[in-house]
Amino acid sequence: MMVDDSWKLADRADALRLRARMIRAIRGFFLENDFLEIETPQRIPAPAPEFHIDAVASEDWFLQTSPELCMKRLLAAGYPRIFQICRCFRAGERGDRHLPEFTMLEWYREGVDYRTLMEDCEALITLVARELGIGGAVCWQGREIRLGIPWERMTVREAFSRYATMTSAEALRTERFDEILACEVEPHLGKEHPVFLYEYPAELGALARLKEGEAGIAERFELYCAGLELANAFSELTDAGEQRRRFEEVFSDRRLKGGSPHPMPERFLAALEKMPPSAGIALGVDRLAMLFADKSRIDDVVAFTPELL
Repeated sequence: MMVDDSWKLADRADALRLRARMIRAIRGFFLENDFLEIETPQRIPAPAPEFHIDAVASEDWFLQTSPELCMKRLLAAGYPRIFQICRCFRAGERGDRHLPEFTMLEWYREGVDYRTLMEDCEALITLVARELGIGGAVCWQGREIRLGIPWERMTVREAFSRYATMTSAEALRTERFDEILACEVEPHLGKEHPVFLYEYPAELGALARLKEGEAGIAERFELYCAGLELANAFSELTDAGEQRRRFEEVFSDRRLKGGSPHPMPERFLAALEKMPPSAGIALGVDRLAMLFADKSRIDDVVAFTPELL
């Protein structure tokens, strides 16, 4: 007998209306700041190789885990400021903050580094808050998060020193970095105002440029609010040879751990030779909607979850 889930869909009406207004404000922000809105294919021959992300196969191609590679090819072709709101897919991701199919906002800028993207985030999110009538603070799960800028900047090394039971170097060496970050560090981040966690170990920035004078540090940041990760950004690596070497490292690691290898994204690597100095960022639209709608579960800010299909 078919179960009637209509009440679940109806119960999300307020959150879905807020989400629609939020996306409209996001689009307006980028158009007002002279970004070109673009669309790239969701089905691609080769995703970006990453250690902990598995792509969903679509015949002999893949559903995109991110529009990153195609958007960078557009940067290389002469598009200096671009953004996209799109669907992305990742195998095996399901939880209160994860869906196997989700909505991503990505934007890329020529001639800047990751520090400029921090300023973009501050301007974008505070504008969206104003458009939603939220103002200078947002209340999420009983906690007030002040949005007044500038937001805090904290290095990974400092965060581990302050909150974790081991240093970031020890966590990396013992292959516990992700565990310690998620369990011991993230719950403390952004409790009173958003925080940028930056200067990640080079090993955790496969597509990021290394910091000048500090070979072990990647110019990467993640944005947190009330312990909720909202965005991931970095200054782009534009050395095709170095990028190929890093991809091959990922392939080797995946094989050792029993993962299926992905094809090498050759067209992206060829375009990388022409890509100018730039920076890019991915922001989770569903999670931003969770924050503004004061919802603890991603299920409550999307129309359909896999279980309702």
